[in-house]
Amino acid sequence: MKEGLFLLDGAMGTQLIANGAEPGTCNDYLNIQSPQIVEDVHRTYIEAGSDAVITNTFGANRINLARHKLDDKVAQINTEAARIARRAASGQRYVLGDIGPCGDFIEPLGTLNPEQLKEFFLEQAQALAAGGVDGFIIETMTAIEEMVIAVEATKSVGGDLPVFALMAFDKAGDDFRTMMGVDVATAVSNVVALGVDAVGFNCGKVPLDDYIGLAERFVSAVKASGKDVAVVAEPNAGLPELVDGKAVYRVGPEDFAAVAEKIHLAGAGIIGGCCGSSPAHIKAVAERLKQG
Repeated sequence: MKEGLFLLDGAMGTQLIANGAEPGTCNDYLNIQSPQIVEDVHRTYIEAGSDAVITNTFGANRINLARHKLDDKVAQINTEAARIARRAASGQRYVLGDIGPCGDFIEPLGTLNPEQLKEFFLEQAQALAAGGVDGFIIETMTAIEEMVIAVEATKSVGGDLPVFALMAFDKAGDDFRTMMGVDVATAVSNVVALGVDAVGFNCGKVPLDDYIGLAERFVSAVKASGKDVAVVAEPNAGLPELVDGKAVYRVGPEDFAAVAEKIHLAGAGIIGGCCGSSPAHIKAVAERLKQG
């Protein structure tokens, strides 16, 4: 991470379908049901140039899995996901355990108790650690309270393992805010105080070129914090268009890589892709930014 560009992978869900998963299935359960499909996706990203792959566990917390009647398989799903990624990495690449939002609201907006939520994130992080991850990536968070809980739970498990903390931002006039109204400065100040190794953004409703400005704000906020923390950028491949009921991302690999280069020059040392990105997008970034 300190030697220049650290390249993550891209979208998982669309690649699972491209490799044979049935649309509408629980992606996290594929770690048990169809592990080879998951491993093939990881390998494709590694071949494209990723320095680290992210486990197929974005929705693998107890709350989300309960919606599929799979809440009794939290430990198995997460541990197997880490093992699958480790096999694909073959000791040559890193594995980051993916932790996504719970999909519910914390009190008083919702009924979820903060201590209960912390236990659920703790359970997931412990299972990922048992599978052998090299670090954790908490992503697509929109509420700062949930992010703080997830970071605290993960760090209590991970020991010295690095933790990346990413929130999903939308364009709000000339500014950027999460769905829950969190701005960049608030996100950075709250999260770096917890001792994370990297902060940044992924997903969100942001036009591709505007991710450059979002990265610049993160870099400035980190510098203002005085902390030695890296900045992570995982942009979508532009804004989706609805075609025959499906979200279609029009940004091709070369255009994506051109923006990734500008994001990198703005100071983001860790780059990957989110919705709409593919191994081709990651390969284009690797070829453009790792030529030397």
